[in-house]
This record gives sequence, structure tokens and C-alpha cells, in this order.
Amino acid sequence: MTWIISNWYLFVILAIVIAQLALTIKLYFNKPTEEKIEKFKEWLLFAVMKAEKELGAGTGQFKLRYVYDLALEQFPSLTLFISFEQFSSYVDEALEKFKTMLSSNKSIQEYVGTDKA
Repeated sequence: MTWIISNWYLFVILAIVIAQLALTIKLYFNKPTEEKIEKFKEWLLFAVMKAEKELGAGTGQFKLRYVYDLALEQFPSLTLFISFEQFSSYVDEALEKFKTMLSSNKSIQEYVGTDKA
């Protein structure tokens, strides 16, 4: 019994190691699947459209930050699984899709306020 009391710090360290291991395992099994990533990319299309409406043309870095902030509000654990560089590439994909939609859809042009027709 005195050994346990005199070496209590070993039990604290062991508990911390076990907790860290459990957290690592949990994060590994909660990684986003391809289906979740595709749904996230679809949501990014909406966020890019909203940023375009709110901030207008010529504000690329501000729009990227705006979309990133929206994503963190919607998906708080985003930074655990996706780096900012990966997020930026997803936004670039959504932006290309948005530009295609914008050039051919009058309703989107009216929503965003560009009305190119």
C-alpha cells in the first residue's frame, strides 16, 4: 500500500496515456468518409454562393476566410480532420462549380446580384 501512495504519479501518467490512446482511437474511427466529404463539398457550394452575395467580386481572400468561418460554425471539428490547404482546395473546386452555375442560371445571378443576362 505504501508503494502505491509513494508512486501515485505513475498512476496519473498511466491514466493520461490511456486517455490519449482512447482519444486517438476515437478520432481515427470518426474520420470523415468519402460520402461525408462529398456532402461537405456540396455544402461548400452554398457557402461560396453566400460569400459571393455578401462580399461581391474581387475579394478572394476575404471570401475564403468568410467560407472558412462559416464552415467552422457548421462543422466545429473540421480542423481535426482537414488542413487549411485541403479546405482551400475544396473551396476552389466549389468555386469552379459555382462559376459554371452562375454563367448559366439566371436565378443564381439574381440571388447573387450579378445579373449577367
